[in-house]
Amino acid sequence: MGTTKMIADYFKFALKNIRKRKLRSWLTILGIVISVAIIFFLISLSVGLRDAVNEQFRTLGTDKFFIMPKGQAGGPGSGGAVELSLKDVDTVEKIRGVKGAAYYNVGNSKIEYDREFRYYIVAGIPIEDNVVFNAMKESIGWKIDEGRFLQKGDTGKAMIGSQYKYNNVFKKPIKAGDKIIINGQEFKVAGILQSVGNPGDDKNVFISYEDFKKLYNSGDRVDQIIVQVEAGENAKEVAERTKEKLTKARGLNEKTRDFEISTPEEILASLSTILNIITAFLVGVGAISLLVGAIGIANTMYTSVLERTKEIGTMKAIGARNSDILLIFLIESGFIGLIGGVIGILIGFILAKSVEFIAISYLATSLLKPAFPLYLIAGSLLFSFLIGSISGLLPARQASKLKPVDALRYE
Repeated sequence: MGTTKMIADYFKFALKNIRKRKLRSWLTILGIVISVAIIFFLISLSVGLRDAVNEQFRTLGTDKFFIMPKGQAGGPGSGGAVELSLKDVDTVEKIRGVKGAAYYNVGNSKIEYDREFRYYIVAGIPIEDNVVFNAMKESIGWKIDEGRFLQKGDTGKAMIGSQYKYNNVFKKPIKAGDKIIINGQEFKVAGILQSVGNPGDDKNVFISYEDFKKLYNSGDRVDQIIVQVEAGENAKEVAERTKEKLTKARGLNEKTRDFEISTPEEILASLSTILNIITAFLVGVGAISLLVGAIGIANTMYTSVLERTKEIGTMKAIGARNSDILLIFLIESGFIGLIGGVIGILIGFILAKSVEFIAISYLATSLLKPAFPLYLIAGSLLFSFLIGSISGLLPARQASKLKPVDALRYE
């Protein structure tokens, strides 16, 4: 009980000394505030981005994988010497364990509306087979905002992303039933999709695969195949089976294989590695500013030791031990770090929420949504207190080593 009261008294004493030297204390705290705010802000965005990516893949499900030609560095539709075809889709659909195979083509297009034009992606999708089309809707996470999905028999009709209605792609918002012109050909808007959270995807336009063939003279070309696995089947095993069968059907071997197969887990693992590198880099940037703040605390505590040399001598003369003096100064420097940490977290929270607001309001993306897990808040507070205490360790040791006689004589 006595020890607890003594430590409580040390905390009160530390707060009293911080208040006594307000200006210097706040200038020192400012260094920690800036560092913690930067680190908290950057990590909350990084954690939020990771959560958003994981959520996208949870929506996608684990019962699918993707096939695309090698050499499409820019993604589907970016071109390359290798092409997949409808024949490959037929081969894949016959493989044991495959429930269905959706596919699509994409192309850069001139889109005109109300005497304005823009250049965006147009995708040709299969709408004649409900199983295939439903697999595509599920894999991308499509939901209708207005109007309806494309359906069997639709010709000269299109689905458009949410940005055409809500984010001023054209001066006048597009509604279901309006007409747009794609590469000189008129299409009626059958439906407008809800936002999928990615501004690029939310500007896409979708037409039937047959309309795409006529518009782009693409023949039986396929830019990507999305394979849905039968219930109870292992997606990785089916993907391996597909790799072998499709390689053989295309007259290739291991060395000459000209297509790639990716499972959601593989894509997620690659993205996680990238996110880990980004997070480490961001923490490194914040750590530099934290070092500056730590030096500020050490400087303040050294000055405090010099100013309070007589006070230290008096405490020692009336029975204070070296460990007591050490603890008093460590608690004081830790408090400076902790106060800076609390304010830094609040500022970091405000900055992160501001970025989220800007991203949603002006960039139309929900990917930059910060996360504030309890471990991040608790870790930031503990970290700031420890940084403060460690920064004050040398000055505190210096104070504890002072001899009472020398301290009392100090002018």
